[in-house]
Amino acid sequence: MILTLLLAIMMMVGLFLLLWAGVGFIQNKKFFSSCPKEVFELIQPKEKRFFGQYILGWLLAFVAVLLMLGAIIIGALNGIQNDFTIIQFSARFMTMLLLLKVFDIIFFDWILLCHRGFGFFEKYYPEVKEALSPKLFGYNKKEHLIHIIFIIIGSLILAWICKLF
Repeated sequence: MILTLLLAIMMMVGLFLLLWAGVGFIQNKKFFSSCPKEVFELIQPKEKRFFGQYILGWLLAFVAVLLMLGAIIIGALNGIQNDFTIIQFSARFMTMLLLLKVFDIIFFDWILLCHRGFGFFEKYYPEVKEALSPKLFGYNKKEHLIHIIFIIIGSLILAWICKLF
């Protein structure tokens, strides 16, 4: 269980790096398609702040994806070594992915977006400062519910794949 929690934290770090890469360095409006409509409409294109900004952003995004995939692979390999059952694999993957979803909802949506935590978004996009507020919380609850359904199904599929080995 401790390994599962550590792997979930590894995925959370990866997700944060992915957000930071997109918001802070890549700065392509396409990466903001999941933010509230009121905020999306305010985002203006930015000039490059320093040489290598986009390279750094894509490098961070690559590392983030590697962290998240690595957590799943480590969890799978450990489960295979310890002869996990399908239920144990499913529980591990569901725990990891549901904790990642909780992190997304609490840290990204509630703290960073709705309560302007750490001045994260307005540091890179000062024009959105007035649009960020607690009233935005829950703007994407339908998407979160769909993600949870896919997490459950995906965890079962991953567990089945792991049991093939």
